[in-house]
Amino acid sequence: MPHIIIEHSRGLEESHDLQALCDALWEAFAHHPVINGPDTVRTRTIAANASRIGVEPQSFAHATLLLMPGRSEETRAELAQIILDTLDAHLPDVGSLTVRLDAIEQPYIKRML
Repeated sequence: MPHIIIEHSRGLEESHDLQALCDALWEAFAHHPVINGPDTVRTRTIAANASRIGVEPQSFAHATLLLMPGRSEETRAELAQIILDTLDAHLPDVGSLTVRLDAIEQPYIKRML
């Protein structure tokens, strides 16, 4: 049940193809052997209305990877690196690219059609 949430500087949606970024991340995760199937993968972007960071250019993309507990640290690090590599490929001119891992704690409630 990986969720990949990418917060980014406002305006990146005008200069970069964020849908292609989401699609690339979805593809990388949907077919990864540790993922339980493509229907479990979620990717999305959220523009920050305001930000200030200590790098030039003043732009960022920060991905949060939410995973259910139980994966090894090695697997978690591998998945985080996939995200960072994909961000770098799609956003090479962005000032700061970061990835944070977090757990989806139980109980987790969802509804799907």
